[in-house]
Amino acid sequence: MQIAAMSAGLQRRLLLLLLGPLFFLACINTWFDYRSADTAALQQDRQLLKLVPLLADSVVASGKTPNALPVMLAAPVIEEFLKDGASLSAFAIADLSGQVLLGEAWLSLVPPATYEPEFSSEEEGGVTYRIVSQRVHTAAGELVVRLADGSDPRQQWLRQVLFRVLLPNLLLMVGAVFAVNWAVRRALRPLLELKEAVEHRSPRDLSAIDVHASPEEVRPLVQSLNRLFDLVNAQAESQRRFVADAAHQLRTPLAGLQAQVEAWAQAVNMPSAAPQSAIQLEASQINRLRDAARRTSQLANQLLALSRADARSLDAQPLHRVDLKDLCETLLEMHLNAASEKRIDLGLELEAVHVTGHEWLLRELVGNLLDNALKYTPEGGMVTLRCAWAASGERTVLLEVEDDGPGVPVAERSRVFERFYRVPGASGEGNGLGLAIAAEIARVHRSQLFVDTGRGGKGARFTLLFTT
Repeated sequence: MQIAAMSAGLQRRLLLLLLGPLFFLACINTWFDYRSADTAALQQDRQLLKLVPLLADSVVASGKTPNALPVMLAAPVIEEFLKDGASLSAFAIADLSGQVLLGEAWLSLVPPATYEPEFSSEEEGGVTYRIVSQRVHTAAGELVVRLADGSDPRQQWLRQVLFRVLLPNLLLMVGAVFAVNWAVRRALRPLLELKEAVEHRSPRDLSAIDVHASPEEVRPLVQSLNRLFDLVNAQAESQRRFVADAAHQLRTPLAGLQAQVEAWAQAVNMPSAAPQSAIQLEASQINRLRDAARRTSQLANQLLALSRADARSLDAQPLHRVDLKDLCETLLEMHLNAASEKRIDLGLELEAVHVTGHEWLLRELVGNLLDNALKYTPEGGMVTLRCAWAASGERTVLLEVEDDGPGVPVAERSRVFERFYRVPGASGEGNGLGLAIAAEIARVHRSQLFVDTGRGGKGARFTLLFTT
């Protein structure tokens, strides 16, 4: 999860670092366009200012009558200006009262108060014109001349910015977002693959990550993870060796102690001439000592089995083809005496099925399940051991141990596979390791042990599914 958050954070930062400069450059580009438009507008004002004297010189004479219009003979430059911009250029000759004598009537503006040129902007017919007005002396007397140019770059700047700057830059930014996002995702793919590899690892898989398969920038992180894995692996291995060694060292003295106690109990339980009360008291004490020795010996054996089942070195050991039918028949014979003592009907439902695994571990698994079922099933009950093809699929093998005992409450089913856990109020003696060992062996075989209610809503059914 931390690596996923880190990769997402890197992705956001890379996007900001890459897209931020692009946005900044787009703003600079817009500013330069505005500056270029402003420069063009100044050049236009100068051009209009140069044309004013020529327009004044084009008035060659006044009218022959007092109210007659002045005579105008346009200079070639003026004619060219008006012809080239037929729909974007105009002129007007007005008197000092503002009345237009020649040219466009809409150019009837207030006359300038001085002889300095005055610039203004006015919209006419949907076009914004740049207008220069100036009082001049002409052959027809003192008049006001005006020139209008509708191609003012400053007035067209917004449209130009929209279609030539903002819209292309917006499309560029959108395309850049997708392109940069794709590039960043592709660049971060090794980091995401590393995250997926770590997330999907089994808690027991502490093998080293391939350093060379990671990007060079991430290799220090991978090397640190590998060192951490080595330390945890060494600690776990030391703990497993301690448990295995302790259990192994306990087996021999416990076996001798149990043999001595068994012989002592057999001698005490034989009829003798001693007082009956003394014999019964001594037999009771010996039987309790014998039961304690049996439990201790069983605990040592279970600890050793748990240590062996938990060892990751099993991954390096070759798997073999295991005949489950033969395995179940062998275990049935081993548990017949225990079933007979409690008058339990121990039955088999077998099909010829095979799985790939460790036979000695599977024998330990089924043996623990049978011991557990015989221990908690009351006298006269029934225990069934079965192996068959599962109905869920042709490549799935089912291995079950079912009894008609008290069963496992639904609320406790998630905990019965924990080590040293026993269901509250459970009868019989035990260490809470049998089902934990069975679950551990199931994990070694890439499977899972399930517990459910037996047939008829009674007892418990422990099921293990193998994929062949």
